[in-house]
Amino acid sequence: MNESAPIRNIGDYVPMVDGPEKVSGRALYTADILEPGMLAGRIYRSPYAHAEILEVDTSKALALPGVKAVVTGADCDKTFGVLPISRSEHPIARERVRYRGEPVAAVAAIDDATAQKALGLITMKVRELPAYFTSKAALALDAVDLHEHKPGNLERDVFFELGDVEEAFSKADLVRQSTYNCAEVCQNQMEMHAAVAQYDAVRGRMTVHASTQVPYYVHLMLSQILDMEMSQIRVVKPYVGGGFGARTETLNIELISALLARKAGGTVRTVVSREETFITHRGRPETDITLKLGMTKTGRITGVECECHQRGGAHSGYGVVTILYAGSMLYAIYDLKNVKYIGKRVLTNTPPCGAFRGHGTVDVRFAFESLLDQMAGELGLDPVDVRRTNYLNAPTFTDNDLMINSYGLPECVDWVERESAWRERRGNLPKGKGLGMACSHYISGASKPVNWTGEPHATVKIKLDFDGSVVVLSGAAEIGQGSSTILVQSVAEVLGLDMSRIRIITGDSDVVPKDNGSYSSRVTFMVGNAAIDAAQNLKQVLVQAAARRLEARPEDIECLGEVYRAGTQDTGASFNEVVEEALKDTGTITVTGNYSTIPESHGGRKYRGSAIGGTMGYSYSAQVVEVTVDEETGVVTVDKVWVAHDCGKALNRLTVEGQVQGSVWMGMGQAMSEETGYHDGLLLTANMLDYRVPTIQDSPPIETGIVESNDPHGPFGAKEAGEGSLAGFLPALTNAIEDAIGVRFDDLPVTPDRVFAAIEKRERALARAAARKKSA
Repeated sequence: MNESAPIRNIGDYVPMVDGPEKVSGRALYTADILEPGMLAGRIYRSPYAHAEILEVDTSKALALPGVKAVVTGADCDKTFGVLPISRSEHPIARERVRYRGEPVAAVAAIDDATAQKALGLITMKVRELPAYFTSKAALALDAVDLHEHKPGNLERDVFFELGDVEEAFSKADLVRQSTYNCAEVCQNQMEMHAAVAQYDAVRGRMTVHASTQVPYYVHLMLSQILDMEMSQIRVVKPYVGGGFGARTETLNIELISALLARKAGGTVRTVVSREETFITHRGRPETDITLKLGMTKTGRITGVECECHQRGGAHSGYGVVTILYAGSMLYAIYDLKNVKYIGKRVLTNTPPCGAFRGHGTVDVRFAFESLLDQMAGELGLDPVDVRRTNYLNAPTFTDNDLMINSYGLPECVDWVERESAWRERRGNLPKGKGLGMACSHYISGASKPVNWTGEPHATVKIKLDFDGSVVVLSGAAEIGQGSSTILVQSVAEVLGLDMSRIRIITGDSDVVPKDNGSYSSRVTFMVGNAAIDAAQNLKQVLVQAAARRLEARPEDIECLGEVYRAGTQDTGASFNEVVEEALKDTGTITVTGNYSTIPESHGGRKYRGSAIGGTMGYSYSAQVVEVTVDEETGVVTVDKVWVAHDCGKALNRLTVEGQVQGSVWMGMGQAMSEETGYHDGLLLTANMLDYRVPTIQDSPPIETGIVESNDPHGPFGAKEAGEGSLAGFLPALTNAIEDAIGVRFDDLPVTPDRVFAAIEKRERALARAAARKKSA
């Protein structure tokens, strides 16, 4: 037998394991599930922004031939929500509707046409109530409460002060305050929301296929809404055509489909339209920020005061978490000692907002990095040098008790400065061209699970059988981010095998262990560590078997992947021979790997707003953006982006680069064009013409640098790679525009009409100043 060495699977450009299915069209998404006898589900939505429901008349719809079931709020008195403390939303409105488009009834019919016709036969009588479409209006003293349990329409208010902020400002050489507005944005993922619910009346079992990032949360909420034991429910997650946070909570479509299926005693397939997907929303809330910073003449930040108001929409969703993150994540990127935060999440008569890629951090980071740049300019300091002046010194704990074990921000800043030729080019570009830079960061999963069960944060099982194949079983939701590939790579790396030997099964609650889902960049860190643990447990079994086969001690066995040896002169045993030995007497082998975060607190202070907890590893990113501004039209063109991302260790350089570039691209959409617009609560931008996302024609060259700080707790040193770079683009863009034309934008998106108006305003001001000077 020829000697061999373990195969290395980590750190290279590795194709996605599910790539062939996706590019060939073989991948099945929820909407692709079509079987004979399926009923078509459709949802009747409120035309009112806020009203008391007096009557919902579905009698004509139910009498229509071909209609098999109709459900209303009367069919379900249970509430749902992602957080146990904020489950106040009904899958179908009861007593009140709180936004235009909220589900009021639903039908299941033999085909789409019949279901759609049935919707037209449903009527509702209401008593209209005052409606509020802005945070300011909802917080007015005379505003009525949207929810009785939330007086004053405050979903969550947060306050903390760590250190002495007023004293910090008094010691600063420069203190500045500015206000910022970031428009509400929506994920606009390619796949529209869909669910297929099948009820087996004989066995009393429910099976739901759903486009979701959190199969476990869907399972949990189905049990609550249907009042069924979880053991009687099966949740299957097929391929998902994009999530970006919209699907990190159970959506009403999954629950309504199940209610219809049970009432009809069959299978209901519900695929909503693009407009309905927009209305379901769960995007990033409109955010108003007032930020005040103190700075010494050397660029050192002395104090921070931040007030943040988020327009959360009609129901809680992830709002409780998002408003907390907006404050807690002021920390963990720079060395801050005196910080005051005031956060208000406001209920309004608009579709509920939720968790959007980088949630809680993006808008506040835009404000922070913008004001930092403005103050650097006033002090005559280079923006890059100001960032360097405020670096953390890891490992450390921040003043709000966040644990920093690895910190690659300095290397990120160095990379973008060098690659963009910042020192040579900034201030020396032609008229209308500019460079801007900014930094950002994000978590690698939350240390506190949203729904605490006492179980590990992540569990992975590995099955080994007679055919020598290694099957990874994971509940982690592959949503296009490459998590399945990472898990296969991790197991293959530990065992020293080629990835072709490893198979992975995910997304079926009847088969795989429970996982909390794909959100807050938790999967690579937490599930990756669980996969490594499972693979190491399997390796121990195989080493014991090799020792028996080779009549050696386990500690003398050397694992070379396809070959196990007992010494340098030993010819060893093949992997298949070792598997054969391992299966003797026991049959199929199944091992388990777990991961839970270590307690991150070092006994630091507890304060109001600290409940969200920290994370095991923070990613860091720096960006330089180059723009050209056409002052005749207001059109801003992004010429190039340089982005460096500290991901700890690039397990798969292909997916890391793709995730970083995707983050930059989504940041570009929010910064330059994306904005949900309403008229009296009616969503006006619920299509892909009016809601403008960047196209490939708009996308600039994105040069990506990977920084590896090797986090001591991450799988092979890895941490987050898919969200941290998004927030940095927004301020880097506006800083670049200011460098190009001398106009600073504090409101997003920076659309051509707003740029043109700002240039005209500047020119008028210059003309008035010139006239005053001439008259003097």
